[in-house]
Amino acid sequence: MSWVHTVLGEARRQGLGDTTVLAAAGIRPEELQQDRWPIDHITRLWRAAARLTQDPGFGLKAGALVGPASFNVVAFIVQSAATLRQALNVVQKYQSLISDGGRFQLLPGPTASWLVYHPRQGDLAFSPHQIEAVLAAVVSATRWLSPQPIRPSLVRFSHEQVGPLSGYREVFACPIEFSQAYNGLLIDNTVLDHPLPQANPQLAQVHEQYAATQLHAMNQAQDFDQAVRQWIATHMGPPLPTRADAAQAFGLSERTLARRLQACHTHFGEVLDQVRRDLALQQVSGTQRALRDIAHDLGFAELSPFYRAFQRWTGTTPARWRQG
Repeated sequence: MSWVHTVLGEARRQGLGDTTVLAAAGIRPEELQQDRWPIDHITRLWRAAARLTQDPGFGLKAGALVGPASFNVVAFIVQSAATLRQALNVVQKYQSLISDGGRFQLLPGPTASWLVYHPRQGDLAFSPHQIEAVLAAVVSATRWLSPQPIRPSLVRFSHEQVGPLSGYREVFACPIEFSQAYNGLLIDNTVLDHPLPQANPQLAQVHEQYAATQLHAMNQAQDFDQAVRQWIATHMGPPLPTRADAAQAFGLSERTLARRLQACHTHFGEVLDQVRRDLALQQVSGTQRALRDIAHDLGFAELSPFYRAFQRWTGTTPARWRQG
């Protein structure tokens, strides 16, 4: 619900009452009492707020005002992290406690790393304001982590430019590229690995234990194989996530993890293969990325095993699939 309150809060700052925005989105006011909303509810709320305000910078403004409360218990772990990289890894691990709308992936490079945001929309396509708010929130959140907020060296959006370029530059203070293959921030490794002043390993461990308990309880309420599938997609290689990694993330022994997946008529290797297949099809057909890069991101050491796996999944080669 943190994003719901963020949207309504920015709409209020622009003179719109909650009931007005909710009515335009087709959502009943009493639904604000729920713990979580379906992702399409939140998409409708974003669309309604942007339409009513007629503000092309609505998402950027909303995201720039995000504070620790929006991250729930994850904020306490993040605030105790030793480095920004460690903080972002915590967000990756406990993303589901913040939102079901997408997943972060940190892709390290020799001098800088991409923090990529993968939206996970429902039946409705995301509003571009949603994506812009998420990346703006990442930059905004560093204000309460470090005396010097991060400034990415490059920002990419998969959608076209929505508002004036000056609005983007005010938030990100760096070059912006639109209509790209993915949404993300390029952050210098020296920034990611610089020690944070409020680091407290003992406190972080206490909060992480609590977050792990919350995550476990939430996953218990979901279809377990779907929860594992989402976790694998978030932590896709290289290196590939292992059954031991998954068991640790869910607070289970490997045997218990296997038993619960067996109850869903599947096993970890099968779920991992399905996630790799889905991501491969999405990347090959939806982007122009080099096949070698896609294979690498999916944990294949060489192109040849990727080609064999793709042939097994689809009956054809990646090049023919992309062409078709």
